[in-house]
Amino acid sequence: MSTIAANRRELQKAELRAELVAAAHALVREEGYEGLTIRKLATRVGYAPMSVYSYFADKQEILMALAENAFIDLARRMRQNRPRDPLEAVRAALVEYAEFGLGNPNEYRTVFMTEKQKPPVEETFAEMERGNPAFQVIMERVEACITAGKLKGDARAIATSLWTVAHGAISLLITFPFYPFGDPKAYVLRIGDLALAGLAATEVTPLTDEPGNC
Repeated sequence: MSTIAANRRELQKAELRAELVAAAHALVREEGYEGLTIRKLATRVGYAPMSVYSYFADKQEILMALAENAFIDLARRMRQNRPRDPLEAVRAALVEYAEFGLGNPNEYRTVFMTEKQKPPVEETFAEMERGNPAFQVIMERVEACITAGKLKGDARAIATSLWTVAHGAISLLITFPFYPFGDPKAYVLRIGDLALAGLAATEVTPLTDEPGNC
């Protein structure tokens, strides 16, 4: 096979994979996690189910692809909103995270609240971290806060703590919609501000000496 033909084939494969991921996002938004099946995905794009299996071995691999895609979209939104003050930049990232999750509850449940049964094959922790550009945005802004003297300690531990707090608040808002939280976005910011105040009052130590898996 010539180089041109091989490149064309790779481009076609990439385009079909992107089409499958977009269709999976649509299915999840409309029907939730339960609505995401290989057969429905194949029907959506007009291909035989076996064609889908040549791109994704199982539902877990589709979930990983959805997560990667969601992280890219979320990071893009975060980067469009960056105040000059480093703490305000962290708060702005939390706002974008909240709007993303609260605006797409089915997708958020599927991507962020579904247990991942296995780690990505042959990927180190550092590679998985680089594959999550949204977390990288939070890390960058936390590091800016540390440089400015607004926060002290380990950047990854601080960023992970903020992610934990925001994710917990969004998950509660999605799963307990009738609880009187008040304005949803304001609630996430309120919890985020409490977390930032606590983190600013101490020097945050690393979570662990050992690398882990996402």
